[in-house]
Amino acid sequence: MTNSTKIQASKPGLKTKLAEEMRKAFALSIYFGTWFCAIAFMAATALEERPIPLSIFGFALIKAALSAKFMLIAQAVYPMKIDKQSGIVKSLMLESLIYLAVVIALNYLEAGVHGLINGKDFIASMAAFGSGDPLRVLAMSIMYWLIVWPYLIFVGFNMAVGNTETLTVLFGSKK
Repeated sequence: MTNSTKIQASKPGLKTKLAEEMRKAFALSIYFGTWFCAIAFMAATALEERPIPLSIFGFALIKAALSAKFMLIAQAVYPMKIDKQSGIVKSLMLESLIYLAVVIALNYLEAGVHGLINGKDFIASMAAFGSGDPLRVLAMSIMYWLIVWPYLIFVGFNMAVGNTETLTVLFGSKK
């Protein structure tokens, strides 16, 4: 085998990469979906809405899938770097804030596109994100960061020690 053939054989194919990205997106969508459905359920009960409309959970799952995709885009644009000397938490603090900014920016963009689809002005629709209330956007950002942070710690831990060790630490050994 030549060096070129060895390099090509060691590179995962497009099909493998696509399957891995889909697996990541699905797992992250389930993670976000669990959180977003719990938040939607809490909001419905706080508003004393009876009966609780099931549509809020559908919207929560759609938002989770979009947020997962936005998060994966942010990770592709700005890949995570773990410095074992500094530790996972310190290494990921800046990345977590960058990912948060990217996801919030993409949510604003999504609001603008959604407005265009509904025949509204793009800029006005973007400005209406979070009901146009900066405190609400801040509250959503804090909530989103608190949801994303454990995911980033998990991914960082997985990068630092490897998938097998991570699964062993979380679920015990297979023996």
